[in-house]
Amino acid sequence: MRSSKYRAVWQRFCRHRMALVCLIILTALILLALLAPLIAPYAPQKPTGQFYQPPSAEHILGTDKIGRDMFSRVLYAMRVSLLVGFLATTVSTAVGVLLGLISGYFGGAADKIIMSFTDMVMSFPYILLVLVAAAIFQPGMWSIILILGFVDWPGVARLVRGNVLSLRETNFIKSDITAGMPRRYILFSEILPNTIAPVLVYATSVFAISIPDEAALSFLGMGVQPPTPSLGNLLNGAESLSILTGKPWMWVPAGAAIVLLVVCINFVGDALRDAFDPRNS
Repeated sequence: MRSSKYRAVWQRFCRHRMALVCLIILTALILLALLAPLIAPYAPQKPTGQFYQPPSAEHILGTDKIGRDMFSRVLYAMRVSLLVGFLATTVSTAVGVLLGLISGYFGGAADKIIMSFTDMVMSFPYILLVLVAAAIFQPGMWSIILILGFVDWPGVARLVRGNVLSLRETNFIKSDITAGMPRRYILFSEILPNTIAPVLVYATSVFAISIPDEAALSFLGMGVQPPTPSLGNLLNGAESLSILTGKPWMWVPAGAAIVLLVVCINFVGDALRDAFDPRNS
């Protein structure tokens, strides 16, 4: 029965032609990032050509200010940015799901404390909270993962809490409570599986937000630090007008990769939202 349900979800997803195209593009970009050590023609941190060399047969995306191959650096940068986005999304989703389950199921004082803290976090301007946290902690990849992960969880927590409040009133949950089933079983074997679909859809939006957030922080010098390449610190090399106008290979590939990743993830997320909705059958 579960396999037929997922088959129906996939069939509804396939109705979104643009989402299918975006899924193919996203899969290709992820594979390029994962296989960067095999695909990249040069080491990303090693000078291999002249400074600011335009695209050529030897360097298809040119070289940067110290002669490093830009194609290799973009591949590795996508790898780092995708890793940051994925891990930040995992952290925020895990924290949000756990707090949402506790808040919605137990209610009372636990619900008030958790939701008050959630409202407090959400009351701060998002970008201001991220910038302040990034300024406090030492810049680096793992700092950015933890900062983004612990800033993005409130939306997940509120979503899960709302679903738990609804599921708690259903007959099968009431039957489990009457039968004396352990709370751990009810939470993680009964309620959580019925909450996965909206959480998965919401996680795609968090993933899409985390990638440009990492790029913005790295561009400002508060994220992933050189010489480790990320899409954000590759754009950092395009601050001067001469590079923006005369050396587009220094910033166009990284900018295009960010746009493609975010657009594709958003299209896939929108299609997943519709696919998981049985009213769209």
